[in-house]
Amino acid sequence: MHITYPLFKDEVISFPQAKPFLKWAGGKSQLVEELHKRLPESILQTRKIDVYVEPFVGGGAFFFYLKGRYKIGKAYLFDVNKDLILAYKVVQAYPKELIQHLENLEEKYLSLGEEEQKNFYYKVREDYNIQRQRIDYSAPSEEWVIRVAYLIFLNKTCYNGLYRLNKDGDFNVPHGRYKNPKICDSENIIQASWALQDTEVFCGDFEKSSEYIRPGTLVYLDPPYRPISKTSSFTSYTEEGFSDEDQIRLAEYFKRMHDRGAYLLLSNSDPKNVNPNDDFFDKLYKGFIIERVPAKRFINSDAKGRGTIMELIIRNYER
Repeated sequence: MHITYPLFKDEVISFPQAKPFLKWAGGKSQLVEELHKRLPESILQTRKIDVYVEPFVGGGAFFFYLKGRYKIGKAYLFDVNKDLILAYKVVQAYPKELIQHLENLEEKYLSLGEEEQKNFYYKVREDYNIQRQRIDYSAPSEEWVIRVAYLIFLNKTCYNGLYRLNKDGDFNVPHGRYKNPKICDSENIIQASWALQDTEVFCGDFEKSSEYIRPGTLVYLDPPYRPISKTSSFTSYTEEGFSDEDQIRLAEYFKRMHDRGAYLLLSNSDPKNVNPNDDFFDKLYKGFIIERVPAKRFINSDAKGRGTIMELIIRNYER
């Protein structure tokens, strides 16, 4: 489905209505409206974004949200997770082939009994981890499509929709119990592919994105959140994780891109949820606009840590 919006009196454009094709821990689906309200006034009025950069694309909730409402001239998406970036490239370039593989996996999985489904899941997980040793991430191939189909299958059938790697780089999330999971959402994959046109996708550290940022570029930064408790650390989307030193390095990048004239919007966890005296981010982003907004945190190994908390939205412009 596409929705049309009038931009000016003589101009109407059709936008794809895609949503994230992967469940992603820390995904911003519930925060997009708050982020949207804080876009620069010039963007809200013209419904145009000349250049959009997202250095930590993750599930891409805000990217797809914007693509469904704004005319984006060019978009550049980055993430250090090579399998996530592979998924974006396959959805972008090979949606029909991906859908075919997913339909086969879905048909097979849903035809099995509960115990057989569990065994099938662990067999796919094993194949997915073994495949990592031989796949060439630099050259498009049928293996690309198969790997992304495995990733989406695991994502839709694993416990809590988590993406987590161990220190060896293997996906290690256990099987989840869903009665009828939608493994192949063919309509959304087509919409996501459409949304990803005029978009370049890169695997790399967030600093790599700086070469695509110029005055007026809209940059949304959604780094792996700083854990607010020992039981809420689900930032292991790569073998390396994301440390306080990385958060400091990101704040320095934020300041450099501010000096370059970009519009910067950043979200993160608020450590004051646990310790009112923890001003880690208040110090890092002193001089910028720091707001606290309510959000629901679902992914936490301790049920007491789930519920409404405050999250940070930081920006470098008044609107």
